[in-house]
Amino acid sequence: GMIIFALYTAFTIWWGVGNLYDKFIRLKNAGPGQAYSDGEALTVLGLKRYCCRSMVMTHVDLIIKLLNYNCLERRGAGR
Repeated sequence: GMIIFALYTAFTIWWGVGNLYDKFIRLKNAGPGQAYSDGEALTVLGLKRYCCRSMVMTHVDLIIKLLNYNCLERRGAGR
């Protein structure tokens, strides 16, 4: 799989949480009987404050979707 490293910080304490997103997804998608719930995964990662937890929970991997588009390409140009 492709690993995306997102640099973002929790708003209130400026603590970096971007490096925890991939670990969070791996914990949630572990095999049957080994997967963690959202809350359990966040606790295992050491995220106790609601601001840090919300930053990881609400992250969206937009870069994967944006890679499908070429902003320099114009469709239908010259028609």
